[in-house]
Amino acid sequence: MGELLGVAVLGAGHMGADHIRRLDQVVSGARVAAVADPDTARAKEAVGGIAGVSVHEDAVAALDAPGVEAVLIASPGPAHEEALLAAFARGLPVLCEKPMVPDSDGALRVVEAEARLGRRLAQIGFMRRYDAEYRRLKSLLDGGALGRPLMLHCTHRNVSSPPHFTSAMLINSSVSHEIDAARWLLGQELTAVTVLRPAPSSGAPQGLLDPQFVLFETERGALVDVEVFVNCGFGYQVRCEAVGETGSARIGEEHGMAVTSGGGARQEVPQDYLVRFADAYDREVQAWVDATRRGRVTGPDTWDGYAASAVAEAGVRSLEEGGRVQITLAPRPDLYARTDR
Repeated sequence: MGELLGVAVLGAGHMGADHIRRLDQVVSGARVAAVADPDTARAKEAVGGIAGVSVHEDAVAALDAPGVEAVLIASPGPAHEEALLAAFARGLPVLCEKPMVPDSDGALRVVEAEARLGRRLAQIGFMRRYDAEYRRLKSLLDGGALGRPLMLHCTHRNVSSPPHFTSAMLINSSVSHEIDAARWLLGQELTAVTVLRPAPSSGAPQGLLDPQFVLFETERGALVDVEVFVNCGFGYQVRCEAVGETGSARIGEEHGMAVTSGGGARQEVPQDYLVRFADAYDREVQAWVDATRRGRVTGPDTWDGYAASAVAEAGVRSLEEGGRVQITLAPRPDLYARTDR
């Protein structure tokens, strides 16, 4: 590899533009070599002022651009499978934003394609594993400080949802982060899911089932509940409390500035996930760049991406059909049988 890792960024929307900024201004050891987006004007705006970047309408063309040694996929989920398979065919290391592939069949095809290579190329963008608070909670649980884990209580709130957001996306887009975090924190697979639907908030767009209450069961008898509310109107909040046999721990208290003035006090609430998890995204991308430059792949793998898609798919089924839905995963290839999960 060159002195700086040449990265092709696929997608120049909200997430992609932030990653372009991050690679150019925050992360060391990498540079933006190419950007692809169907809206080339948006792509050119995202790379404005960055020298030596080629802009492409087609994602595959960006992979073949001069100087590209790795790929960061930040395009919409339905485009991920084609991009991942194209990167695998070229032997390019990948950081792919979640969902890896929205449907479990497509996600499994990606797992099988990588397994046939006999080596890992992809890291999946579950950035909460890089958040300082989540890492401390993981360390507490792994060290047994709370005893055997019994429950996780999770909250996931957004100010508002984008116009294209559907009721299913509360699970397969928003709650997908809690799915991965629960599997990682507990070191267990999720085995069943039940989605309950309270009366929709008056702040939710017409027809959107928001909020929702999701209950997961795990293979060793723990329970994970998630309140997901994507039109709460007041801020972006992600919280998690782990309850064990001998103690509990809570993360995700307000991170904003506390202001005291005029005889009163107020706490600022982050309005966006890029604000709340800015440090986690920085650590995630830096870790990916560092590992890639050493010829290694670390972090969440394609099996984690597949598991999240399969669990979310079962959750959407519970949402639409009602009741408890069993979660069944395909056999895990030996490539992903790690002990550091």
